[in-house]
Amino acid sequence: MTLAAALIARDVSRLPSRRDEDWRWTDLRGLIRELPPQAPAAPAPDGAGPFGDLGEAELVVVNGRPLGGAQALVLAAGERRTVRLRLVSVSLETAHGTTLAVSLGEGAHLTLLESHEGLAEDYVADIQLKIDLEAEARLDRVVLAQDGALSVAVTQAHVDLAPGARLFQTTLTTGARRQRLETVVRHPGQGAHVQMDGVYLLTGRSHADLTSAVTHAGLDGTTNQLVKGVASGQARGVFQGRITVEPGADRTDARMGHHALILDDRAEVDAKPELLIFADDVACAHGNTVGALDEDALFYARQRGVPEAEARALLTSAFVGEVVDRIADEAVREAVAAWAAARRVG
Repeated sequence: MTLAAALIARDVSRLPSRRDEDWRWTDLRGLIRELPPQAPAAPAPDGAGPFGDLGEAELVVVNGRPLGGAQALVLAAGERRTVRLRLVSVSLETAHGTTLAVSLGEGAHLTLLESHEGLAEDYVADIQLKIDLEAEARLDRVVLAQDGALSVAVTQAHVDLAPGARLFQTTLTTGARRQRLETVVRHPGQGAHVQMDGVYLLTGRSHADLTSAVTHAGLDGTTNQLVKGVASGQARGVFQGRITVEPGADRTDARMGHHALILDDRAEVDAKPELLIFADDVACAHGNTVGALDEDALFYARQRGVPEAEARALLTSAFVGEVVDRIADEAVREAVAAWAAARRVG
């Protein structure tokens, strides 16, 4: 059951529901009673996206339609590029879906600056990304997701790594009525590496679901994951992270951490970190914490003349800043930090 299948068949019975274990906190069938009509074609929006003019090229997808028709981004062996991928929704009370392919040849390096831009409300959007990295290729995928507050949006990225390939991913989101950002990685071991980080900044009634699954299938693979979130008002944050170490994937090194702050009594965070280990000689660990702001730190800030609202915002910004600081490219890191600062939760 997927949103993509429901949109293709125009059948709400194909939507995932709370009966599906991996969707129990992001129930779509109980929310969507009737699928809206297909979104019309639309021109590119005026102005730049959140990444400005970083990079050499831009691929814009409006209402599920790639402008210019290109539905694949291909880098030849050894090629290096920085590309902005703008996924824009502009039509009220409509639905759209799209599938995009990203392929990196041997030793290629792509910095993919991906933005989800909700310029309308109450839409349904499904994005499917198929990503393949050949040997020694590197993908730096940075995602800024700001869907419409009343929208339903699902993005699923399926990543296949070859030996020696490296994936560095950072996702930041402000949520939506229902939003799920999912990454599924097939990890071959053999020197391949995954760093997969995330931040959710939620206010009002927004909902964000960061779900990931990494399957280690071979020797000597590494995965490192850090997700941090802040929820205020009546917002709901969901983190589901699963790392599976298959039989024979010895000497796997996998680490996962999720840490969240709840700023209001009616906010909610649901977390389910999982390690499924079927091999020997591995180093795997996960950590999960959910709590409130440090009252002592807040007290000391106020003692130094910082108003309470500003102090809370500064503390939450510092809390999630650890994730942003892990972005390697300085210019990209600064753009992401500015985006997060403009949407800080306090």
